[in-house]
Amino acid sequence: MRSRAVLTGTHFLSGDLACAEGAIAAGCRFFGGYPITPATEIAERMSRRLVEVGGVYIQMEDEIGSLAAVIGASYTGKKAMTATSGPGFSLMQENIGLAVMTEAPLVIVNIMRGGPSTGQPTMPGQQDVMQAKWGSHGDYEIIALAPSSVQEMFDLTIDCFNLAESYRVPVMLLADEIIGHMSERVKIPAPEEITIVDRKKPKGPPNEYQPFKPDDDLVPPMGCFGEGYRFHATGLTHDEKGAPKTVSVEEQTKLVRRLCDKIRKNTHKIVRVQEVMLEDAEVAILAYGITSRAALSAVRKARKEGIKAGLLRLITIWPFPTELVAKMADHVTAIVVPEMNYGQIVREVERAAKTTPVSLLSKLGEEPHRPSEIITAMRKALQ
Repeated sequence: MRSRAVLTGTHFLSGDLACAEGAIAAGCRFFGGYPITPATEIAERMSRRLVEVGGVYIQMEDEIGSLAAVIGASYTGKKAMTATSGPGFSLMQENIGLAVMTEAPLVIVNIMRGGPSTGQPTMPGQQDVMQAKWGSHGDYEIIALAPSSVQEMFDLTIDCFNLAESYRVPVMLLADEIIGHMSERVKIPAPEEITIVDRKKPKGPPNEYQPFKPDDDLVPPMGCFGEGYRFHATGLTHDEKGAPKTVSVEEQTKLVRRLCDKIRKNTHKIVRVQEVMLEDAEVAILAYGITSRAALSAVRKARKEGIKAGLLRLITIWPFPTELVAKMADHVTAIVVPEMNYGQIVREVERAAKTTPVSLLSKLGEEPHRPSEIITAMRKALQ
C-alpha cells in the first residue's frame, strides 16, 4: 500500500497537487473539506488518491463541519487534514480552539487569498498570518509553516504532519494563491527516504490511561477511540483524566500553561529559517512565502550594486523566531519586510528588533513584489 502512497520520481505539479501528495506520503488517510478557491484542487486530488490507499475522503456541508470531522478522525487514530482559504479559515476558528484544547494532532492547509470577507478568490494574499496565531479565543500556541516553492508544498506538508504528531497540536500550512497554483518540478523521494513521525502511544493498559497526563516533554501519549480506550475529550477546562474542572483556578492554570509551554519550550526545535548573506549585511530583508523569492533575487542584485544586503526567510512563522530576529537586528542598520498585506508579521519584527528601524513594503491585490521594488525600499531604508 505504501508504494502506491508515495509516487517516487520527478513530477511537474502545481502547489496544491504537491501538497496533496505530501499528505498522502506522510500517512494522511482522512480528508474532510469543503471546496473553496484557491484550495479546491487539494480536495479534488485527495478525493482520488485516498481511495487508492485505503483512506477516506468526505465533503462536509461547510468548513465548520470539515474541521469537526478531521478532529474526530484524528481521535480514531488517523492522520487527518483539511484544506481551505480565508473565508473557510474564519469558519474553522472555533474548532481550531477545540483541537488545541483536546490536543488533536491534525493539519490545516490555508491557501491564502485577498480579503476581508470573500475578497479576491483568485488573487494572492498573505493576510491570514495573524489569524493563524490569534484567530481562536483563549491562550494557546500554534505551529504554522510557510512554503516558498512547489517542492516545499510537498516537503513542508510532511513536516506539518510530523510536527502535529510530535506535539499533539493542529499545525497549519500557510501558502498563498500563487504557490498553490503555480507549477514546478517536484522530486518525490522513495518511501524509505521520508522521515515519518508516528503517534506516541500509551504504554500501560487502557483502563489505566489518563488522556491528558503529559510525559516529561509536556506532550501526553494519545490513546485512540476504537483501540480499547474510553475517556472524556472535552473543550472544557479539564484535568489529566479529561474530567471537566470549569471553576478550578489550579486546573486552568496548569492546563493552559502546559498547552502553551509544550510549544514555547520547544521553539528552538520547531523554528526553521533560511539565512542568506547575513554575516556582513547592513540591511536585511525578512520575508516568507512567495515574497521571499523576489527578496532572494533582490539581495543578490543588491550585492552586485554594492549594497550589503541579506535575507532572513521564515519557513516557520509560528512560533515566531523572536530571538533570531533580535540577533539579526543587532547587526544591521535597517530591516525591510515585504508582505502581501497591510502590515502583519512586520509588527512581530518591530517587537523583536526593538530600536533597529523596520519598514514595511506592502502590496494588496496585486502581483507579488518585484526585486526592483525591494531594492528601492532597501536604499530608502539605508538613507
